[in-house]
Amino acid sequence: MNRILSKRQLSADVYQMTVEAPLIARARKAGQFIILQIDTEWGERIPLTIADADSEKGTLTIVFQTVGATTHKLAVREPGEYVENILGPLGNPTHIEKFGNVVCVGGGIGVAPLYPIVQAMKAAGNRVTVIIGARTGELVIFEERMRACADELVIVTDDGSRGRKALVTGPLGEYCAGNPKPDMSVAIGPPVMMKFCEKTTAEFNVPIMVSLNTIMIDGTGMCGGCRVTVGGEIKFVCVDGPEFDGHKVDFDNMMLRMRAFRDREEETRHQCRLALGLPEQPARP
Repeated sequence: MNRILSKRQLSADVYQMTVEAPLIARARKAGQFIILQIDTEWGERIPLTIADADSEKGTLTIVFQTVGATTHKLAVREPGEYVENILGPLGNPTHIEKFGNVVCVGGGIGVAPLYPIVQAMKAAGNRVTVIIGARTGELVIFEERMRACADELVIVTDDGSRGRKALVTGPLGEYCAGNPKPDMSVAIGPPVMMKFCEKTTAEFNVPIMVSLNTIMIDGTGMCGGCRVTVGGEIKFVCVDGPEFDGHKVDFDNMMLRMRAFRDREEETRHQCRLALGLPEQPARP
């Protein structure tokens, strides 16, 4: 049992929670994730990347979007209540070294798991530029945290309500075309965003690491639900990743697999909103 210490709503459907998990807090490294379960008998297991941790206080910070039954149930829990099971840290840590100039791109909720990577890249002596992208200004998260540790921060929104009106690939392409160009880039966000970040960096022969958040069940490589094709080989995100060379990832195949349970997800999402008394929201396209 892991006690919830704080909860904050970052946007309409995005929440930040701090929970007690001392063993995980002491062991975790940038890029790793947990698997969380809030109903020990029937609850599903969902992967969440660790957005921050305090090893002295023994706490984890997680950020999640309410898109399915479990995240909706988690969103209504309050400080003082508990999360039944948290397993971690899982996955391989981010490869951190002094590359030189590093550009880190976060889209939507992907900005949260990008934060510890930015911290680690900066601590290793890199010059770090962060690009945050969101549909609208109200959905921009972790701005102050990023501003405190990055050398440069660029905010872009689809509608221009915050920062520059552009996609993240706009400033990313400009940095890649610069002199000197980035020595490394990192992208975390929706699969289609990472796909086009890869295409953008490929034009300039800039390496890119991407963190994949696929369907997971057990988190140990046994179920095979998180398999992806990387460099023509089958890999399992939970044990081989979650980070891979973006130039080798078959994004189209990954996105096809992630849509396999879309109908079921929408069904449970609809049911859970009614059960919890939450307002109905339009289905995603």
